[in-house]
Amino acid sequence: MDKSAHRDAAAKRRVAAHTGNGADAAQHACRAVAHHLEGAFGSKLSRVVLAGYMPMRSEISPLPLMMAHPGPVCVPVIVARDTPLEFHRWTTDAAMQPGRFGAEIPLLAEKIVPQVLIVPLLAFDQRGYRLGYGGGFYDRTLAQLRARGEVLAIGLAYGAQAQPAVPIEPTDEPLDLIATEAGLLHVQGRGVA
Repeated sequence: MDKSAHRDAAAKRRVAAHTGNGADAAQHACRAVAHHLEGAFGSKLSRVVLAGYMPMRSEISPLPLMMAHPGPVCVPVIVARDTPLEFHRWTTDAAMQPGRFGAEIPLLAEKIVPQVLIVPLLAFDQRGYRLGYGGGFYDRTLAQLRARGEVLAIGLAYGAQAQPAVPIEPTDEPLDLIATEAGLLHVQGRGVA
């Protein structure tokens, strides 16, 4: 299935949303995620490992959420094509370096396994499916983590990135929640903490 036309259109919508209300939307979306995590994990939140990402291009920024999280934080690292992601510990003062495809990664490679993943995307639908960049990294990663136990996957997006249906393949993993500036979309049928 060729998703390139869908990706091009979704990327244009995301750029327009980012240009229009980027930082403000990110703050609202991150606040919604933080509120949900506090409700779901309560006093255990300081032990929950949160995976964010270093925003590139017009991706909505999870940095406010990452900086405010009371527990360990990590970011994804692409090790090789067609493999799941690794996650390396991140702090606000971590020395960073360019990783594959341009995303910043920690210079010190301390691997940790996340329990909550904040996931970037180009588009999403009400079923919880996301349109990514085409590498399949998050799909392989979510499949691997879900096979090991419970993990919560939250897409971070502008509301303008919603579309009626994202084209999917059998290997596509749905998200559990999607956070936008308007709040949280709970995906029906997903086991959300």
